[in-house]
Order: sequence, then C-alpha cells, then structure tokens
Amino acid sequence: MTHRIPERRPAAPGLALVVGASRGLGMAIAADLTQRGHPVVICARTGDDLETAQAQLTARRPGATVHTRVVDIGDEHAVDALVADVEETLGPIDIAIAVAGTIQVGPAETMTTEEFRDAMGTMAWGPIHLAWSVLPAMRRRGHGRIGVITSIGGMVSPPHLLPYATAKFAAVGFSDGLAAALSGTGVTATTVVPGLMRTGSHRRAQFAGDAAAEYAWFAPAASLPLLSMDVERAAARIVAGVLRGRPMVILTPLAKVGVRVRGLMPATTTRVMGLANRLLPESDRAPRELGTIRPRLVEGGEADRRLGSPLVRRLTVLGERAADTWNERRGERKEQLS
Repeated sequence: MTHRIPERRPAAPGLALVVGASRGLGMAIAADLTQRGHPVVICARTGDDLETAQAQLTARRPGATVHTRVVDIGDEHAVDALVADVEETLGPIDIAIAVAGTIQVGPAETMTTEEFRDAMGTMAWGPIHLAWSVLPAMRRRGHGRIGVITSIGGMVSPPHLLPYATAKFAAVGFSDGLAAALSGTGVTATTVVPGLMRTGSHRRAQFAGDAAAEYAWFAPAASLPLLSMDVERAAARIVAGVLRGRPMVILTPLAKVGVRVRGLMPATTTRVMGLANRLLPESDRAPRELGTIRPRLVEGGEADRRLGSPLVRRLTVLGERAADTWNERRGERKEQLS
C-alpha cells in the first residue's frame, strides 16, 4: 500500500522550468508564469531565439525574473545536466513544463524514418527526460508540478501529420500514466491536450511534398478564430491546470468534441480522417517509395513565399500577428499585411 506523503507547498511562487519556451506556446506559458510572480527558466535549442524571448518577456513584465538555458530536450544527459545546474545555481524547481515540439506536414509517403526520429526525440522522449530529471528532488520535497504539452493529435491522428501524431500519442500515454503513478506523493503530472492555437507556428512548421499546397490549408487552419484558440488564453488555462495539479486539461471545443467522438466511435473517426486525407494535396511519389528518400522539408516562411497567395495571407492575418508577438519568425522581414 502506498502511503500518502503530506504535500508541502512553497511559501512563495516557485521556480518554473519551461523547455521549448523561446517562441510560440512555450513563450506564452512563460509569460503567464511571470505574471503570476514565478521566476522562470526558459530553455530551447537556439541561443539567439532565447535572448529575443527573454528581452520580450521582461519588457512585458518589468521586474520579471527570466533566466535562459540552451538545451536539446531530446538529449537525456543534457537535460540531466540542465536540471542539476538550475537546482544548484537558482534553487529548487517547483514547476517543470515540456512544451518543445516540431511539426512536419505532408503526405505519409513523403515522411522518412528520420522525420519520425526527430518527432519522437523531441515530443515523446523529451517529456520523459525532463520528468525523470526533476522527479527525484520533487519527491524528496513532497511537492512539484509537471506539465506535458501533448495535442489533440495525440488523441485523434490527423491526416498529413503522421510523425507529429505518433510522438504526441506516446506523450499522452506517458503523461497520463505518470499522473496515476504519482498519486499520493504530492507531485502531480498534467496532460495538456490543446487543439489548434494561434501561436504563429505555421511560420516554423516544416512542409513536405507540395509545400505550398500544404501550407495553403495548414496556415489558415492554425489562424482562423473558429478553428484555433488565442494563445494567451490557452496559456492561462494551461498554467492554471498545471498549478492546480489537474490530471488533464483539454483546450478548445473542437478538441473536446474530437476526444469524445474518438472514444465513442473509433472506427468511424479513422474513416473520417481517411476521407480528409484524400481531400488534402497528393504527393508526386509512388507508394512503393515510402520511406526510401529523405525529402527536402520547407519551412513555413519559404512555403508562404512560394505560394504567394493574397487570399491565404488574408486568412492568416491573426496567425501572422501571433508570429510577430511570440517570436515565430526566423530572421524574416515582417511583411505589411493587407
């Protein structure tokens, strides 16, 4: 029988470690934590992006404590070293949130095993590495909060996002199981299941096959209000759920509907996804070539340039504004949107 360890809450807002916080949702989560008074360590693989994010976060809330660390969440030893360094130099980590992700969009036959390795390393192994690094100290203290950002794509596998969905399904299973395993310890794990959010992530997503055609459907879907959620509102709900120790937080009405429909009618859901797949752009590669050639992945900014569609640009105005706000442009000239 497992004995319940009395939960000891920190007297003041505790230190938060957010991995994948140099842009997009992770940066918005870090911003919300600073608004609540938490000192934050933001982490990502790119130092330049982190410096920009740090400057923007402290400008949003003067006096906020924002530290930066470069780390690849897919590297187990690097994550262990990061956590040890932060706890030694800055203090105990009270909150750890794994946000880092990558999005590869395109027909299944354009994806190689390398795309799957990239996705799994960041979005499946990454949360495991982070949790296993922070858990020992959290359990000794009898308090801690772990958040894992998964996706509706980890509950219902959408077309043209197969590596992403594969990794997110693994993340859901890990985080949900971890929440049960930690019951009674004072440490909690929260599985966050967002739908589409307006983070500007379409600028950094990678597109395979007919990159321009893939961008033409993905970018508006990630930008339109009825399909996507405002990222600041999403971040506030995520942080509130993690701090309260909720086992699961599902965001957006479409995500909630998707989870319920999948649970009630799994076979029908798969057939519907199959029909949607047939409506999306086709690849010019034959099925027998599946997994044999690594395609050149095109980043969203370049795919937009190739497409050159005034209509798509009008449909993505809100997404483009989010990209400007949340550091989702990689050295791009900010275009004047009409």
